[in-house]
Amino acid sequence: MDPKKVVIIGSGPAGLTAAIYAARARLAPLVIEGDPGSKIDPAGGQLMLTTDVENYPGFPEGILGPELMERFKKQAGRFGAVYVSGMVTRVNVRKQPFTVAYTNLETGEDETIETRTLIVATGASAKYLGLKVEEQLIGKGVTTCATCDGAFFKGRKVAVVGGGDTAMEEANFLTRHAEKVYVIHRRDEFRASKIMLKRAQENPKIEFKLNRTVLDIIPEKRFLSKLVLGGTQKDEGKTEDLAIGPSGGLFIAIGHTPNTDLFSGQLELEDTGYLKVVGGTSLTSVEGVFAAGDVHDHHYRQAVTAAGAGCKAAMDAEKWLEARGY
Repeated sequence: MDPKKVVIIGSGPAGLTAAIYAARARLAPLVIEGDPGSKIDPAGGQLMLTTDVENYPGFPEGILGPELMERFKKQAGRFGAVYVSGMVTRVNVRKQPFTVAYTNLETGEDETIETRTLIVATGASAKYLGLKVEEQLIGKGVTTCATCDGAFFKGRKVAVVGGGDTAMEEANFLTRHAEKVYVIHRRDEFRASKIMLKRAQENPKIEFKLNRTVLDIIPEKRFLSKLVLGGTQKDEGKTEDLAIGPSGGLFIAIGHTPNTDLFSGQLELEDTGYLKVVGGTSLTSVEGVFAAGDVHDHHYRQAVTAAGAGCKAAMDAEKWLEARGY
């Protein structure tokens, strides 16, 4: 069988937008979607874990995250994109054609395909606290994106966990909507830059809970109501109940992990572990391999920017194939 022209790993906004553009260019892309059953990093990307999406252009009344991704998928399928429910286990991009091995989740069989170009849209997984109830409350009070979900907590109490620039930025942003913002940090020193920390400390709506960790999350009618905090360092052993309900919010800002393990030793990475791209393009360190979305973008991490990156990757792949007579 001849190699595929385009294989896309990942089915979030970046991967499916790449599929739309590649399919319309008659490249018959194959999309390896990922695991639909995952509650942390599901097929369809992080929007599968959200309820209302109000910041994606074209939906003035908002739209459910899973419904938006289903529309993406149908649109690409209309032009000929093909989908496989599978988890990629191994990739070889050291020689042409590239080889992609994956487990087909519908059949349970291990399969291998060859492709001339590869679009990597595997995303970045948010780091969570590791609490059992956490997964149950994702999209019901627990989130990792203030820009995405902050407006849903207008007039309510919320908490942000973290001590870096992201945590300070999210806390300040949330004061536009929330009545009160608690910043929970396990130390009394911060990784955040002085200017970002100063802004948060001077914001009258923000209260710091230092030397604290979140021991438990208490729901009420399936939504977040209360946090149980434990002490660290000098406050070790002490516990504190922090009421943020009814329907309060917990924003976890302890970082993201780019899903790049498959490409370790084959594609050049940034010091932070994200895929490195050439200039303003989507081209990685290997000719014919392109990156799209959060797997290389550690700054914006929005559905609309990921979709734009997917467009770029598909267009770059099309030009690459055309220049080589494929």
